[in-house]
Amino acid sequence: MLADTQNLFIRIHMLHMAQSEDLTVTGVLTKLETQGYRVGEREVKQELERLTQENFLTSHDDKFSITGAGIAEFKEVRTLLGSVAAEVVETETV
Repeated sequence: MLADTQNLFIRIHMLHMAQSEDLTVTGVLTKLETQGYRVGEREVKQELERLTQENFLTSHDDKFSITGAGIAEFKEVRTLLGSVAAEVVETETV
């Protein structure tokens, strides 16, 4: 998978994870690795910082929490993702 595509999926996963818990670099890295991503600690930290700069997450100590803007963004992404998945991921008919 190209790095840009992977980063987009990682951003979506991070916003999804932040809906239910505060994020840490180590926690995100572990969860992403279980999802099959090949990503390093530096990349995870950079993506968390980008999401913070975009006001989708807020940072406190070593944890990141989702903001109202992050919740709204994730809702939009989820809606579009559902449409894309319905169109792209089709069940083969035999």
